[in-house]
Amino acid sequence: MVQTVARKPDFSDLDLDFIAHPTTKDVVRKTGEDAIKRSVRNLILTNHYERPFRSYLGSNVRKVLFDNINPMTATTLINFIKEVIINYEPRVSLTNVDVSVSIDNNGFDVTISYIILNRSQPVTIKLFLERIR
Repeated sequence: MVQTVARKPDFSDLDLDFIAHPTTKDVVRKTGEDAIKRSVRNLILTNHYERPFRSYLGSNVRKVLFDNINPMTATTLINFIKEVIINYEPRVSLTNVDVSVSIDNNGFDVTISYIILNRSQPVTIKLFLERIR
């Protein structure tokens, strides 16, 4: 009798830093957890109408960063981040989004926790969001 073993799906994506592989000189791939982390980060930092032919993709997080830094703005950021991850990243199950105000640094500390589907360990991403201009 042949025994079958279920494989975990391995997710892959291009590394958007475009670092060349030292031997093949080809663009390096991100795989597994790193590919999903990069995808979540890109979704959060992309504004609406930035991607050609997919203008609906993204969140308006950068727009909120130019508002006053207060707890209400943090709540708005939480809602935007939850909405974009739930709607556009089907590979994860979002568990928690925490945004704390950092008045001294003029920004927000963001902690996002999620579970990759078909895996049991939670993944946490920490970002610092600040306005650039």
